[in-house]
Amino acid sequence: MPAYHEIRADYDRDTIVIYQAYRAEIADAAIAAGRFVAPFSFGRMTWIKPSFLWLMERSNWGRKSGQERTLAVRITREGWNSALSQGVLTSFHPQVHGTPNAWRTTFEGAKVHVQWDPERSLNGKKLEHRSIQVGLSRHVIAEFANEWTVELRDLTQMVGKIRRLRDEGHRDRAKQLLPPERVYNVDPLTASQLAMP
Repeated sequence: MPAYHEIRADYDRDTIVIYQAYRAEIADAAIAAGRFVAPFSFGRMTWIKPSFLWLMERSNWGRKSGQERTLAVRITREGWNSALSQGVLTSFHPQVHGTPNAWRTTFEGAKVHVQWDPERSLNGKKLEHRSIQVGLSRHVIAEFANEWTVELRDLTQMVGKIRRLRDEGHRDRAKQLLPPERVYNVDPLTASQLAMP
């Protein structure tokens, strides 16, 4: 049984995969360049998520307007860990922040926001445990795009195939195509600040 707050991801010794959904213009330019370039916005917060099924629910399996294209973004673990270490939760947790005012002050000055949302099943059902999403502010987006990003892959066709298999009742075949995800451990200080066990 997964822990309530637990990071699960596809990763190796040096890199970790996060998922994002974009409109075609942004995805095409990024894939062509091998990194994020205009019209990707470097001036607003971007949210990165290591849970494939959470993003599928959010983008309605690539059917939501402006989220038709699913990208797998492989970034350095060094960058991911840096983001997590700077992360401030988007809601007050007494055991982490002490007082609401202390949380508010920290949150307002944060360059990285962290939110825990219900993980999703293949059919979109809310599960009991949570999935992490990490919001990168404009202060760190250039670093994410230019220094952390190692590889971009377009998963749009695979998303469509998994969705069709699921909708046609072939759940087992659909599950076999899902990206692998396993527990990703973080250092004790980061775990404490992100309300992880």
